[in-house]
Amino acid sequence: MNSVDSTSDTGRNAPVITRVSDTQWQAVEGDRVVGRGDASRRPDGRLFISIDAWHGAVFDRIAETMLEDLPTPLYAVADAADPDSRAAWERAGFTAARFERGYLVPTDPQVTGLGSEQPPSGVTIVPAGRAADGPLRALDRIIRDEVEAAAGWQTMPAEVLPRPAGTTLLDPSKYAVARHLDQYVGLIRVTSLTRQPRIGLIAVRADRHRRGIARALLGHALGSLHRSKTASAWAEVDESNTAATALFEGIGARRTAGTLELVRR
Repeated sequence: MNSVDSTSDTGRNAPVITRVSDTQWQAVEGDRVVGRGDASRRPDGRLFISIDAWHGAVFDRIAETMLEDLPTPLYAVADAADPDSRAAWERAGFTAARFERGYLVPTDPQVTGLGSEQPPSGVTIVPAGRAADGPLRALDRIIRDEVEAAAGWQTMPAEVLPRPAGTTLLDPSKYAVARHLDQYVGLIRVTSLTRQPRIGLIAVRADRHRRGIARALLGHALGSLHRSKTASAWAEVDESNTAATALFEGIGARRTAGTLELVRR
């Protein structure tokens, strides 16, 4: 374990910064833990760090230690509506890399206009938890390969779920699937969070784009949430993804504060 100590701007002894594991740092002042830092590698290989600190000076000391210990490039995320968070990362040498819009998505079909729509001809929606495991995993790998070959996973939601090496689906029960004849061609993942369900991913195979499949998947997922008395869901969209932006704004989703992704090279 490595430790760093110094004197704070207030004259008190600054916290001791200790690397307690390969991916965790801790700031201790006296007998109190006053800050923590974490590092995690995303499925696309990028290394993200996060810091939770009581004071800006503690944030800076943790960041300084982590930057000394870790290779670049490093990535971080901040609430776009929190200028203090952005400023803290910028003090550590991070710059804005991409912006992800947040959307509050209504579930009421009278609002979204998705209530009376039918899936495209030949397409059926397999509800969450009912998709065959093997074909679902195969579809997920196809879509991931297509995204990586095109825009790249760096354009996907900043808080993409971590996964064990070689595993593409953490919980298949959270995925509804679009089936065209005997093939799985699209999927949507909805996760249940404390305050609000989150649409974590909606994707369609490249050779099935522009056929209304993504809209059908979204209508199915929102309809299920509405029937369970859930008024709205949350979604994030990269600002460069014009198709996804048009899809959500076309059903009445309301843009809210987004997420800023930052990088230090």
